Amino acid sequence: MPRSKLEVADIFRAHGAAYRREHAGHLNLPQLKVMSSIETCRTAALGGHVSACTKCSHQHIAYNSCRNRHCPKCQGAAAQDWMQARMEDLLPVEYFHVVFTLPAQIVDIAYQNKAAVYGLLFKASAQTLLTIAADPKHLGAKIGATSVLHTWGSAMMHHPHVHAIVPGGGLSADGTQWIACRSGFFLPVKVLSKLFRRLFLEGLIRLHKAGKLKFFGDLTKLADPDTFAAHLSPLRKTDSVVYAKPPFGGPEAVLAYLSRYTHRVAISNHRLVSADADTVAFRWKDYRIKKGDRMKVMRLTTDEFIRRFLIHVLPSGFHRIRHTGFLANGIRRDRITKIRRLLDAEPKPTQMPDEVTNSEPDDPPAHQPCPKCGSAMVIVETFLRGQTPKCRAPPWEAAA
Repeated sequence: MPRSKLEVADIFRAHGAAYRREHAGHLNLPQLKVMSSIETCRTAALGGHVSACTKCSHQHIAYNSCRNRHCPKCQGAAAQDWMQARMEDLLPVEYFHVVFTLPAQIVDIAYQNKAAVYGLLFKASAQTLLTIAADPKHLGAKIGATSVLHTWGSAMMHHPHVHAIVPGGGLSADGTQWIACRSGFFLPVKVLSKLFRRLFLEGLIRLHKAGKLKFFGDLTKLADPDTFAAHLSPLRKTDSVVYAKPPFGGPEAVLAYLSRYTHRVAISNHRLVSADADTVAFRWKDYRIKKGDRMKVMRLTTDEFIRRFLIHVLPSGFHRIRHTGFLANGIRRDRITKIRRLLDAEPKPTQMPDEVTNSEPDDPPAHQPCPKCGSAMVIVETFLRGQTPKCRAPPWEAAA
């Protein structure tokens, strides 16, 4: 798909100030920071540097990136760095993809209590995987998983769910054996769904009793314990949405998948189609269509587009990528080494998948070749926030 010239930053720069005035008092600090970061990303407002060719007279101005995790332009390099580190953790086994989704009745509660409910979603989904995998009736092993939180659907509506990427096996209880799952099958989805539903609802009730849930607007009535219990009651009889996809083709496929998911934001610039004074159009995938072309173009008012983008801003300091089991940060290195020894498999150099290596760089490297003659380019000037580059002649020319 050709890269769009239109960017979310263009929409924010043109309409962000008016949106902030219209919604003054209704935007939280993280949302305001995200808007400001995206609007100033790769502009003189953040400073930058000037690179010059060592052979010809070509010069290039590069402005600094905001590096905000919600900025569509700043995720390419972040994903590359993260994936490079994760390459060392790949094992020569099947990998599985399990998705845990919040029921519709909880979505509004989650939006008003992001840190508490998103955190519970991570905890309940991880505990579900670890518990069922450890059960001798199923796998009987201590597994590991990497979980990634997404809060959106293709149309940018609020749709919280966790993607869990799980190696197909785990360590025995005494840690002396690697127990592999059956080929092409990880754990029974219905069993996962039942336990996840129970763990999540129990956790939600505990949060309510502890006074850690706040309710506003139409949800104010849920502050009453009896009303809250009645609201949750129907969920005990419905299946939670747990979905298991077929296993990946191999370690490279896992990296390719993660490169698309770990640092994704609510909408990427390449999905934007057009924007004017009143509307924004973007491509989206209609999953209700089972056959044929699912891709459609949605048109929203500019105000609604910005609103939908901002509902996915995470609380400050909230971690949207988490590791559990033998992939937990404190023990991962030792456990991976031990598992490789049990599998008699030494780590092999893994080629970064095209989805990662071809992603848009966060900042063009200072040593990139000159686009005119191909010679080396070096930084000849740096400038601070708000300063204008002088674009002076390179030192070697000035001294001539």
